[in-house]
Amino acid sequence: MDWTGYLSLTAGSVSIDEFDIMENPEEAKKRIGYLPEIPPLYTDMTVKEYLYFMYDLKKVNFPKKPHIEEIVRLVKIDNVYNRLIKNLSKGYRQRVGIAQALIGNPDLLILDEPTVGLDPKQIIEIRNLIARLGKNHTIILSSHILSEIQEVCERIIIINGGKIIADDTPENLSKNLSKDHSLTLRVMGSEMEIYKILNAIPGVKDLRFAGSKEAGTVDYIIEPKENCDIRAAVSERLAERKKTILSLSSNEMTLEQIFLRLTDAADKGTQLLATKGSEKAKDEEAEEVVETKTKKSAPKVKIDLESGEATVGEETGAEEEYSKEDN
Repeated sequence: MDWTGYLSLTAGSVSIDEFDIMENPEEAKKRIGYLPEIPPLYTDMTVKEYLYFMYDLKKVNFPKKPHIEEIVRLVKIDNVYNRLIKNLSKGYRQRVGIAQALIGNPDLLILDEPTVGLDPKQIIEIRNLIARLGKNHTIILSSHILSEIQEVCERIIIINGGKIIADDTPENLSKNLSKDHSLTLRVMGSEMEIYKILNAIPGVKDLRFAGSKEAGTVDYIIEPKENCDIRAAVSERLAERKKTILSLSSNEMTLEQIFLRLTDAADKGTQLLATKGSEKAKDEEAEEVVETKTKKSAPKVKIDLESGEATVGEETGAEEEYSKEDN
């Protein structure tokens, strides 16, 4: 990943706390903790030996033993601390990889596919760990699994053909692309009586019966009129008629739907959302979320560690080309 200085940049620029990753790599890298997709582990070492080795390699100034023990407790690997890494499960290896990234207490953590290949339980555990780390560190997460991005990230940048086409929270992206969310309702009652109650509510544009998945209940998809939030009205009207609501949820767009809609529009020369410093995207292949994969241009990335703010600026005009395989 070229944001870390692990690979040389082919286009664009990256500054970490005002230090350019190419011009002043040592100072920039002091502020970065990096977990590659395949953790850089020495499997014939014990966890303790490996973390002590990484501590020495990074020339950390903190007291060695208490610093590493604090990290071990944080990522919850104290129960495997003296075991050989080659005998650990993939989930524990990922935790050891995160532990080495935390050595030196860097302000910025860059995690590349941190949950790939893990089972559902391990995925949840790593997500929770990332959430805890996010309270004290700026975290950049790269992943092809968009549901993972949606679960973990507070800010999403979508890049298509080297052009920024979206930069916002997952919630705002969904809201801005689909202003009139439909509702899914499950309520106790019969199809016709519930239809009559819902149809009389001001603001209801359309009703679709979605079957009966539990005895004595019906499901409806409720389409509101434009710019109309009818959730409270639906709840109040059914309560007045003494109908029990078992569930009422908004059908917001998933990140996959957002990504496909934005990149499809960009490929057609249409920009659906306004973005800072971006022009209309060109007809080039869609690239992944958050991690920058460019073909003819690349944005400038500037990270202020004091505020935790990452700024993606205007594109550079470099013509170099590289692929996912090169990364």
